[in-house]
Amino acid sequence: MSKHSADRSQSATNSTLRHGWWRDAVIYQIYPRSFADSNADGMGDLEGIRARLGYLRDLGVDAVWLSPFYASPQADAGYDVADYRTVDPMFGSLRDADALVRRSHELGLRVIVDLVPNHSSDKHDWFRRALEEGPGSPMRERYWFRDGRGRDGELPPNDWESVFGGSAWSRVPDGQWYLHLFAAEQPDFNWEHPAVADEFRTVLRFWLDIGVDGFRVDVAHGLVKAHGLPDVGSTDQVSMLGNKPMPFFDQEGVHEIYRGWRRILEEYSGDRVLVAEAWTPSLERTALYVRPDEMHQAFNFQYLTTYWDAAELREIIDLSLGSMRPVGATTTWVLSNHDVTRHTTRYANPPGLGVQLRTAGEVELGFRRARAASLLMLALPGSAYVYQGEELGLPDVVDLPDEARQDPSFFRADGQEGFRDGCRVPLPWTVDGPSYGFGAGAGWLPQPSDWGKFSVQAQLGAPGSTLELYRTALRIRKEHPALGAGDSVQWLESPAGVLAFRRLAGPREAFVCTANTTGAPVRVPAEGEVLLTSDGSGIDVADGLAEIPADVTVWWTQR
Repeated sequence: MSKHSADRSQSATNSTLRHGWWRDAVIYQIYPRSFADSNADGMGDLEGIRARLGYLRDLGVDAVWLSPFYASPQADAGYDVADYRTVDPMFGSLRDADALVRRSHELGLRVIVDLVPNHSSDKHDWFRRALEEGPGSPMRERYWFRDGRGRDGELPPNDWESVFGGSAWSRVPDGQWYLHLFAAEQPDFNWEHPAVADEFRTVLRFWLDIGVDGFRVDVAHGLVKAHGLPDVGSTDQVSMLGNKPMPFFDQEGVHEIYRGWRRILEEYSGDRVLVAEAWTPSLERTALYVRPDEMHQAFNFQYLTTYWDAAELREIIDLSLGSMRPVGATTTWVLSNHDVTRHTTRYANPPGLGVQLRTAGEVELGFRRARAASLLMLALPGSAYVYQGEELGLPDVVDLPDEARQDPSFFRADGQEGFRDGCRVPLPWTVDGPSYGFGAGAGWLPQPSDWGKFSVQAQLGAPGSTLELYRTALRIRKEHPALGAGDSVQWLESPAGVLAFRRLAGPREAFVCTANTTGAPVRVPAEGEVLLTSDGSGIDVADGLAEIPADVTVWWTQR
């Protein structure tokens, strides 16, 4: 590259870093199966989403992210894709997808769609042909087919384990084995084959031409495998995921793929974005995915897995901001998603139990902490993701009967806990009805009998409700000049168990967030005018000191 070209490229990068919409966006994750059902079949769909977009505009989010709605046998809730250019009939049609994107844009909402490039469905045409054509065929080279070990090839090619439990290899009738880091119905693509890269470049352009504003990339850390597919040497690999280097995750070769994708997105107007789901051993490794010529955002899973504890939170906030600062990236905060127990329930339980739980814990305590944690997250510099129903204070449904569960990892031994269905139960929109307004009949997962009290109808306009807390917080976040994008906080002196930081908007205006993570009230300096409290209460101030109740976050403004 010439010096002139390099200077021009750097100038464009700096401009994007300063002005990119994603740097302070609040993005709402929609799990299509469970958002809204328009045709009474018990399954959420694209038309149901389109009809509810006004709710999201009024909530105050900037964009929506849709989990997969592509053609799929649904072995893993759509993350087993059979055709990347077709909408599964259970969700609607391409015409519905186009209408959803258009309506979102009319309402000022951007649309991010899920992309699943690590693996396909075993019903994908390529994989079906690979099975038919047999060993040595060109189509098998697009996946990881290998001969087995042992006298008769009866052992898997290596010791890799599936994230969902058991071996990561399955044997086909002709004796070869194929790799699947997740369910057996999800064979991994071989990204060393040029046809795979060509296919996904085409898929990107297909959806960009429809008008989507970006892609959340599923298993972004998994596309490239270590040369030779070496053994891990451990029989407890699932516990190592996200903590230790693994030969099938976070390999250096993934970054060249995303540099190529970034160039495609930059062919289009409107600041299209790439978002990495990358479970890495460290935030420094995560930062590599959001260098200026790669992706725009990467989920901060280290923050998601941090417990409601002031010292731990301060450490991870500092580490997060410090890791992203050298690459000029925004930090992307998240508390819940479709793969983990809702933080309302996680915080109701003791620390150290993981992110998939089957116990309700102390329900009221979890509810209180979740509201406080949400205000803390929305006060931090950067972008934030809100998982559907989080704004309603929904708990996880921990008592689903086993016969109702559909999470594939629930049915495999020694993998993820398999309790992801609990955070995927259909949303309640009304206080009563056969599915609390989700649809005209029962939803695909059973809803609790008290679901109506969490509904939009019950909370909309109700003082002190979680929905109104989120609506107010998102409005303040947009209006206050110190909130949104940034890469640092100014920590304030505070008692043990309390987080307090200031964010500056200029010499005469600032914002302060104070979070009491203890189980008792604390007295702290009053930091100005109270904007919002997570419990909806007033704050008692005397002699310049304010009493913050247990497990409460307070927003202040200083002028």
